[in-house]
Amino acid sequence: MERPKNRFLGELAKGLGNHQEKEEILREYESHIDEILIESFDCQDDDAIMERIVSRLGSPKEIAELWREELSVTPSNMKWLFIFLNIFFFVGGSLLTIAHNLYEWEWLTVIWDYVTAIPTLIAFLYLFFWALLGYEIGKGFGHGGRVLLRKTFLLSLIPNLLLMVLTVFQIIPHSWFAPLLTKTFISACIILTIILYPVCLIGYRWGRKASV
Repeated sequence: MERPKNRFLGELAKGLGNHQEKEEILREYESHIDEILIESFDCQDDDAIMERIVSRLGSPKEIAELWREELSVTPSNMKWLFIFLNIFFFVGGSLLTIAHNLYEWEWLTVIWDYVTAIPTLIAFLYLFFWALLGYEIGKGFGHGGRVLLRKTFLLSLIPNLLLMVLTVFQIIPHSWFAPLLTKTFISACIILTIILYPVCLIGYRWGRKASV
């Protein structure tokens, strides 16, 4: 049963050539082939096993072409999309906060009261945004997306850190965030910021598996 596996991986390695993520790609596909071999333990026909592997994963030539195409796709659009989305969230939240504190509009007060009443839901939705960031990069760029994920995460995190600094040093008045700005809420924000990258990584690994 090892012959079909070695044949498949050998052809894939040849097709990948000098791909920068070659070893990681081969390890990933080896793990998938091992799962197929476990399912096919009752089959002793190497050709039948090879056909089963190809039907599940695609031919080595097709896989190699897909990974070569990924190298030619610029990650800039993906990176800036999520960076601007994160900025959009912060700008939207900032405008809402400023308008609520400067203008006594009844409809705006209703929106503000509703938003400040569901901080936990907002936090989970924001975590989902970061998980989606990792998933899309993992699915779109596979193994080659790890560096892109790190760069995108660091750039996207700038607004978060800037808001924290402005709030901690009271450049932004604490009263503006009432009734959100409690010790519990601040602690939750710190914890959420710490776990954002692990959440991104989980999404990235999920997306990477979905790309196989």
